[in-house]
Amino acid sequence: MPVPQFGEPASGREHKDRPAAFGIAEQDGRIALVRVEKVGSAPWLDLPGGALDPGEDEAAALVREFGEETGLAIRAGERFTRADQYFLKTDGEAVNNRAGFWTVASFAPAPQLKIEDDHTLVWLDPHEAIVRLRHEAHAWAVAAWLRWRGDIAGDR
Repeated sequence: MPVPQFGEPASGREHKDRPAAFGIAEQDGRIALVRVEKVGSAPWLDLPGGALDPGEDEAAALVREFGEETGLAIRAGERFTRADQYFLKTDGEAVNNRAGFWTVASFAPAPQLKIEDDHTLVWLDPHEAIVRLRHEAHAWAVAAWLRWRGDIAGDR
């Protein structure tokens, strides 16, 4: 099955492929998101996760990024889908996130891991998250996760 591509490349810009991993952690019917607040931009919501560091695999990047952004120590579950997203980072860099989307098998508070002060952990109903997430690929992945779990109507 082909990997879905979201977003449009910015005109006249080359979008560098950026391997990434994002995760879905669930608690009491809600999923973890991060509210990102950058100077000069309106706040937005993303799934926790981000780019792979050199030599890092997706599961390791997911664990590291989740901790840095949310202050949760996690264990990666399984990758349930992939999706790509063209976008411009806040620093103006044009990228195409080539992302794996993972379940989070377990998590526990670990505030010492959190280093990204502009990210705040929030918990939302997954259906609300689909509407509010910044990236189309993230919203699509949450819908894919609901389908994968057999929970399309939110009746779990």
